[in-house]
Amino acid sequence: MKALIPAAGLGTRFLPATKAQPKEMLLVVDRPAIQYVVEEGLASGADEVIIVNSPEKKAIEDHFAPNPELVALLRERGKDAYADSVEAVGDYNVSYVYQEEALGLGHAVHCAAEACAGEPFYVLLGDVLVPDNKMLPAMKAVSDAHNGASVIAVMPVPDDQVSRFGVIAGAAVADGVWKVDSLVEKPALQDAPSNLAVFGRYLLSPRVMELLADVEPGVGGEIQLTDALDAVLREEEMYALVIDPADGFDTGTVESWLETNNILFQRKNG
Repeated sequence: MKALIPAAGLGTRFLPATKAQPKEMLLVVDRPAIQYVVEEGLASGADEVIIVNSPEKKAIEDHFAPNPELVALLRERGKDAYADSVEAVGDYNVSYVYQEEALGLGHAVHCAAEACAGEPFYVLLGDVLVPDNKMLPAMKAVSDAHNGASVIAVMPVPDDQVSRFGVIAGAAVADGVWKVDSLVEKPALQDAPSNLAVFGRYLLSPRVMELLADVEPGVGGEIQLTDALDAVLREEEMYALVIDPADGFDTGTVESWLETNNILFQRKNG
C-alpha cells in the first residue's frame, strides 16, 4: 500500500512567502510541514510514501535526500542530535511523481496511478497535520472490518462553517463510524445532510484510481477527487471515521498555520 501526498499546488494564500519556497516547506515548530505528513504516512504501515510534486519544488526533494557531507560535519562538531535528525530524514522511503500542471486534486492523485498498481492507497493532504500518527491505522481498521471498503476521515464542524466544506450524508453504523451514502460539496446549512466535514485523510480502494482516469473536469475546470468518490459510491460501499477536531491541525491559511505552530509548540515544550 502506498501513501500519496499531493504537493504540487502554488500556495497562493501564503504569497509572497511561497514565491521561492514551497508552502509545504514552511516551518511548523521544528520541521517543515510536509515532514509531519511523510512521517504519518510511514507510520501508517504504508510501504512507501509518494509525493506528487511540481518540477519547480526541488526544495522538497532536497529535504528528503541523503546529505552525508552535512551529517559528517555535524558529527565532527559534536552536534550528534542534529546529525541524527538530518540522517533520519534522508533515509525516509519517499519517491516522487510529477504533476506538470495544476489540474485539481483528482488529477494529482491519478498522477500516481502506475505506482499504486491496483492496490488500495492512502491520500494525505498536506494542509492538515496529524502529529500522533494514529488516524490512518484507525481508518485501516474500519476498512478491514468492511471488506476493504474506502474510508474517509470526517470531523464535526460548527453550523457557520458547514458551507466551507464537503460534507457526508449517511448514517452511523458504530461508535464513530458512518456508512456514507453521498458527498455534498459546500452545501448551504439548510441543505447540509450532516455537520460532518471531509478532513483530508482518505483510504481508497483501487476502483477510485480507475475511475479517476475517466472523471471529466468539474468546478474550476479541475478534475475533482470528490467526483470519483461519488462515482465509486454507485459501485462500492464507503465508510467515514469521525475524528476529534483536536486530533488534526490545519495549516492551509496564514492564520491557521500560526495557530497550529502555537499549539504544537506548547505541546512540545509543555
